[in-house]
Amino acid sequence: MALPSGFGERLEQMEETRNQRLSLLQAEKELQTTKSELFAAKLSDIKFAERRYFNLERKIVSQQLFIFFLKSENDRLDTDYLRSLQDVRYLKNEVEDLRELEKEKEKYYTSENGEMNEFMEHLENFVVELQVQVEELRSYTNQATLIIQITL
Repeated sequence: MALPSGFGERLEQMEETRNQRLSLLQAEKELQTTKSELFAAKLSDIKFAERRYFNLERKIVSQQLFIFFLKSENDRLDTDYLRSLQDVRYLKNEVEDLRELEKEKEKYYTSENGEMNEFMEHLENFVVELQVQVEELRSYTNQATLIIQITL
């Protein structure tokens, strides 16, 4: 049985349309696959960039903590330096006061030593005077004893 020619043409046309649609669907499927692969690659790149960003952010935070530590250490050292400087100034004042006290003590001892030497001179003179007086009294006593013995 022979199909009418219009029906055969229509069938061929439908077959051709079907093949074109299948071809378009295949092309769209390939396009979607390519887009999916491209999307997956971009997503992978984004995830890689995100990981890199977080690593850099972590390094930045770590560096900020280290900077904070160094600033704190610097502040502590500055405080220690200022305290030491204050201690040195205090000790210099103490040394100066002690030197002044030593000078005053030296003056006092020199003065006292002079007074002591003067006192010792007076004492020696007094002792000599007393010895002279004792000698005079002995002489007088001896003379008085002789006079008494002679008169007796």
